[in-house]
Amino acid sequence: MDTAAELGVTDETVRKDFELLEKRGELIRTHGGASGPQRIREDLPFIERQAIRRNEKQAIARLAAGRIQANETIFLDASSTALTLAGFLPDLPLTILTNALNVFTALSDRPNLDLICTGGLFDPKSKSFVGLTAEKSLQRYNIHRMFFSGNGIHLERGISESNARQAAFKERVVANSEDVVFLADHSKLGQKAAFFFAQIADLGCLITDRGADPEFIETLQGRGVEVLQGG
Repeated sequence: MDTAAELGVTDETVRKDFELLEKRGELIRTHGGASGPQRIREDLPFIERQAIRRNEKQAIARLAAGRIQANETIFLDASSTALTLAGFLPDLPLTILTNALNVFTALSDRPNLDLICTGGLFDPKSKSFVGLTAEKSLQRYNIHRMFFSGNGIHLERGISESNARQAAFKERVVANSEDVVFLADHSKLGQKAAFFFAQIADLGCLITDRGADPEFIETLQGRGVEVLQGG
């Protein structure tokens, strides 16, 4: 390793240091070295986020749809992965609760669904509703399954968002949900953003893709989180 030569240490020492820093979310190991953590661009316009890692999102969505049972109340957030899941929903009678305008529109012609939108303050960038009105609307529902994404999931800090209002809203949904399912492709594992809204212990399941770090997955499973990998 060039890094080992520059520092005057063994390759094994560098590998161990890289492993530790990666677990902390401070770098990503690559072939023969490492790079800084990839910034998850949830601040991009929605249409651009929807195009990123499209195949991984579809694989994740298929697995997520398989968890859903008839007559459940399902929450879908305003993430591009949740919108992808909307296209894979099973042909079952369901109640769909969402704060996402795109999800609501995508499902509006499904006669077997009872659609409920939270309302609230409209955020044009994410095309979703947030704020106190959106949060208070959740109190009347028992949510069987929550499907959501975020900027990243970190083993020590938990799940985070770059938008404070989105983080506050999702924290409320987590508190009102029986089965909390995080949808995240491999690039979000080990990442941190500005606002943390859920702990690892809050999760029932992580659904990711085959590119996920095996050590990260093994650690999550050791903490009682079910992990499914699609693709």
